Amino acid sequence: MAPLNPWVYGLAVAATLVHVLFNRQYGFFRDELYYAACGQYPAWGYVDHAPLVAWIAHATRAVLGDSLFALRLLPALSAAAKVWLAGWMAREMGGEEFAQILAALTTLVAPIYLTFDNFLSMNSFEPLFWMASAAIGLRILNGGDQQLWAWFGAVVGLGLLNKHSMIFFVSGLAVGMLLKPARHEFASKWLWSGAAIATLIFLPNLVWEWREGFPTIVLLRHVVGGKYATVAPWDYVWQQTLLTLPVSAPIWIGGLWFLFGDVRGKRYAVLGWAYLVVLSEMLALHGKIYYLAPAYIMLLAAGSVWVSSLDWVRGARWVRVGMVGVLVLAGIIAAPLAMPILPVDQLIRYARFWNVGAIHVENVPQDDLPQLFGDMFGWEDQVKAVADAYAGLSPEEKEQTVILAYNYGEAGAIDYLGGRYGLPKAVSGHNQYGLWGPRKDAPRVVIAIGFSEDFLRHFFWEVSAAAHVHPKYALPEERNLTVFVCRDPKMNLGEAWSRLKYFN
Repeated sequence: MAPLNPWVYGLAVAATLVHVLFNRQYGFFRDELYYAACGQYPAWGYVDHAPLVAWIAHATRAVLGDSLFALRLLPALSAAAKVWLAGWMAREMGGEEFAQILAALTTLVAPIYLTFDNFLSMNSFEPLFWMASAAIGLRILNGGDQQLWAWFGAVVGLGLLNKHSMIFFVSGLAVGMLLKPARHEFASKWLWSGAAIATLIFLPNLVWEWREGFPTIVLLRHVVGGKYATVAPWDYVWQQTLLTLPVSAPIWIGGLWFLFGDVRGKRYAVLGWAYLVVLSEMLALHGKIYYLAPAYIMLLAAGSVWVSSLDWVRGARWVRVGMVGVLVLAGIIAAPLAMPILPVDQLIRYARFWNVGAIHVENVPQDDLPQLFGDMFGWEDQVKAVADAYAGLSPEEKEQTVILAYNYGEAGAIDYLGGRYGLPKAVSGHNQYGLWGPRKDAPRVVIAIGFSEDFLRHFFWEVSAAAHVHPKYALPEERNLTVFVCRDPKMNLGEAWSRLKYFN
């Protein structure tokens, strides 16, 4: 097999450089502060996410420190891996040089991957596990060694430790294999060896879930249809075109045609079935629109093979150049909506022009900034306000003080950024923080942020406002907050915990 076109490697490098240049424009994202907090308590499971992202946060901070660049370096590198995988899969499906370049380029400019790879989250690594397993499957379908199923199992196991949604993609691949001639693979001992490897890798997390009463499932029951926005099936389907760029949609749709209708692609139809199965699962379970995003790399690769084989494309260099130009231009237009490139005031006008607020994945009040960017503002202001309140306490009170935050974003910010102010770690009733419980059952003083005064008076006789927080660009729920100093508790924090703990 011919080597990959050098442009694939160049585009992979460009993908990482884009993030290195722009992933420090704003501030820390809410969830990455939370993952970093979880990383301080390494475990085999967490209430609302699998453990790998917390381990990555812990390792990154230990090796590289606490900067934005350090926390976001691995996601930036994952962008290069996605682009490389797209080119590799196009070649594996018979694509020549232009197909490989087109697959890599469409992956590079896809807004959803620009978003995923710009900050630390499970989502930046999820497409790598999905597509690595698909790539191994392609190699096996093309006559690769059956022992590759062992590697397939290892990838699936690690993918499950990254995000439990890996099970949806694996189920899609399994259905696709059963529906196509590839069903004979189920007779391979190596396939079942791979399944055993995946199970062994995932087992500690599964045991953790069982011991804790499967909190991830409990959480999902709370958020689907509540915090998570649900859309009608047709809206869900057409909004998929926004993930990869509307101008790229004909390419991945052509990828489905290649896998199901083209004689050259039918041998890889298991990938097409995998996509359709996962789509059906997401529609049935009301998944977020981006839950399908990891699958588009393989469809873009398949579609690139199909498009590049069309006579009017093969025979006209100007057509190929024009396609590349359109994709680059569309990617440049979309990039500021996916990652922090523009100054904030310009971004607000730009997002308003493109009516980005009409598309949202969570039922969270938004203002001028889309939720993606609004969640990068306000945390420093909050920590500084809490630090000012803490500084006003006597040394004796500081030894018996707990900082109580309403949600994991506020708590994660205090844990990550509060060290420079000498703040103790925060407690919160939200998700994993709620499972950890209060650090002190009976503190003399509680500094609270994110709560109303009326709520706090259920637990304390003395509640006084110490500071107000008004970050300009933060989401409405993180704006106009008051920091309260609470004394003379009516009950100890351990007794109050059942009323403070919540899943959301």
